Amino acid sequence: MLLASWNVNSVRARIDNILGYLDSSRPDILMMQEIKTEEKNFPYNEFKNVGYNSFVSGQKSYNGVAFLSKKKIENINLKFFNDKLNQARIIVGDLKLKTKTIKLINIYVPNGNPIETDKYIYKKNWLELLIKQIEKTKKDYGNIIIGGDFNIIPDEIDVYNHKMYLNDALFKLEIRKKLRELINLGFYDIYRYFNNDKQEYTFWDYQAGSWQKNNGMRIDHFLISNNLIDNIKSVNINKKPRSKIKPSDHTPIECEVN
Repeated sequence: MLLASWNVNSVRARIDNILGYLDSSRPDILMMQEIKTEEKNFPYNEFKNVGYNSFVSGQKSYNGVAFLSKKKIENINLKFFNDKLNQARIIVGDLKLKTKTIKLINIYVPNGNPIETDKYIYKKNWLELLIKQIEKTKKDYGNIIIGGDFNIIPDEIDVYNHKMYLNDALFKLEIRKKLRELINLGFYDIYRYFNNDKQEYTFWDYQAGSWQKNNGMRIDHFLISNNLIDNIKSVNINKKPRSKIKPSDHTPIECEVN
């Protein structure tokens, strides 16, 4: 089973690129972030026509997450925890894989910049709520996959020039510690598990020729619970969609699950 995650930066603006990706890479499940539309305007039929069911938590113009799936996903939950701002940043569902039930958690973590504003406080609070809820969930579900745009650069190797981001909400030490706290609940950063010292990115800004210069960062992740590690065959950052016309500034990360 191929599981992918992609911040598409507007599902309607990137519909041709998304359909092209589904056709060429054929993921069984695609976790999308930043769909930037309400449920009523989501292109359900376009995805249905190519074999995918859609499960959506939308919001007008901003945020939004969704599953596109050829597999049956049950117990869809749009209120995994209480976000006081009620932003569409998380969708959760159950996937049956042979004898196992996997809790799939698709997230779009707040950016948090500028750090001197309420946006940074919101990011910290959001992550704290996520950590608490994951800790509770692990008591009942041993098999969890968290995927999405975390808006966190885990380490110096995960950005082209870490010194430029020392006071950025994506690389602030206390934010990186939140990611470590989440991982320490019993997860692997699956990209880093397979690629100990490889330097690859999932995001390149639209500005200053970042894509052409490979000035990127790795902020899109899959966290895999420890007891699923033997089910993971490979992980791949697929750069092809970033080179398309009118691309998202992110590219998909793919995980092959047995």
